[in-house]
Amino acid sequence: MRLSELIRNIQYTRIVLPKEEVDVTGVSIDSRNVAKGNMFIAMRGTQVDGHQYIEKAIEAGASAILCETMPETLSPSVAYISVPDVQKIVGKVATTFYGNPTQKMKLVGVTGTNGKTTIATLLYHLFRAFGHKCGLLSTVCNYIDGEAYPSTHTTPDAISLNQLLGKMADEGCEYAFMEVSSHALAQGRVGDLQFAGGIFTNLTRDHMDFHQTMDNYLKAKKSFFDNLSRDAFAIVNIDDKNGPVMVQNTRADIKKYSVRTMADYKGRISEIHLDGMLLNFNNREFSTLLTGRFNASNLLAIYAAAVELGKESDEVLRLLSTLKPVSGRFETIHSAEGFSAIVDYAHTPDAIKNVLSTINDVQHGRGGIITVVGAGGNRDKGKRPLMAQEAVRGSSRVIITSDNPRFEEPQEIINDMLAGLSPEQQKKVIAIADRREAIKTACALAQRGDVILVAGKGHENYQEIKGVKHHFDDKEELTKILNA
Repeated sequence: MRLSELIRNIQYTRIVLPKEEVDVTGVSIDSRNVAKGNMFIAMRGTQVDGHQYIEKAIEAGASAILCETMPETLSPSVAYISVPDVQKIVGKVATTFYGNPTQKMKLVGVTGTNGKTTIATLLYHLFRAFGHKCGLLSTVCNYIDGEAYPSTHTTPDAISLNQLLGKMADEGCEYAFMEVSSHALAQGRVGDLQFAGGIFTNLTRDHMDFHQTMDNYLKAKKSFFDNLSRDAFAIVNIDDKNGPVMVQNTRADIKKYSVRTMADYKGRISEIHLDGMLLNFNNREFSTLLTGRFNASNLLAIYAAAVELGKESDEVLRLLSTLKPVSGRFETIHSAEGFSAIVDYAHTPDAIKNVLSTINDVQHGRGGIITVVGAGGNRDKGKRPLMAQEAVRGSSRVIITSDNPRFEEPQEIINDMLAGLSPEQQKKVIAIADRREAIKTACALAQRGDVILVAGKGHENYQEIKGVKHHFDDKEELTKILNA
């Protein structure tokens, strides 16, 4: 692509061009990935300043540099474009380079603290069941019409994101469904994408290590709906007090959903079991393999989105009843000894509360609940005692263990969790730093009719310790123990 075409919609503060027209063969924010003819975009990150790598990018063959501060020495064969804020520009550049892919499909974004993965993934499977070519961008994995691409972030960087969307458009995808993280919104990664609609799930404490305050967190989420067009829809959960706040300034067509009160899309649980529910949506009843009030809410959002995208409601419900739970989201394993184990990604206080509430609803006091839970290292420390409190409130016994300690000591994280408990509450708790041993202990303690919840990691198949990812899969560990 000609450089002049790539930057035609960019307001720059200074531009220095070589004598000949520049052809840009690719765009990159990582100097290690720069190839001949690429534009290198020098971004100032939280850890690294891309300006330090401009020379390396030129040595690797970069033909153009997009930056905030011009280098002191300029190469005569390279184009230099400086802008006030690269972070606000990178999305526009990526979208232009990859041919504005979201103009060629219907893109739906899902944002909120919990439920994003389930909603985006099941929408992807639902629309494939309708016979459409679809794309998915999620925490677990990215998909382009059935072909898997590894996922490293809930929402990729602006260049990777547009590259994937470009491939979806090239493959003829009619729909794409993506999780939209608060980090991505705060960093402008999705600013130039064209959304057909957005879904808000809920807002509870998370990512305070990044956002610092709940107000900042809310504003990041709200910005997604502020930027939707008049042609888009905004589906919001009004069971969450922040639902109405999200759409205060949106131009999109607002649709509300609720499992508690009257709404455009109203849901009700008729029956609930560990392996499924009987639900009623807008006076139509159907069964599902998912369970829990939170999943009833998730399915209602999926139903609303499908209807808003033009699908016939009865057919949507028929196909919803065939969908299976997402990997690591309330996955149930039954033991020969008569107890059950559930693996769930719950890693916030609210998510722990929701999952345990569901298990208690099903148990009706017929058996105990043993919860294995930890908290991630180098993340929001404030939620650690809150997670322990929710686990103790909803369980018969709690085993506090290691999650992804990253660069922290596991025992220090455990101590932070224990600090939120009273002496009386601590009588229900065992602390076992080794996650494998914690799961084994839970299985040894379980009696017929009990339920074990292993929370926090869900689909993840690793433990991150001192910068190294070691293979570890909660479901795999449980299956080994139960088979043995």
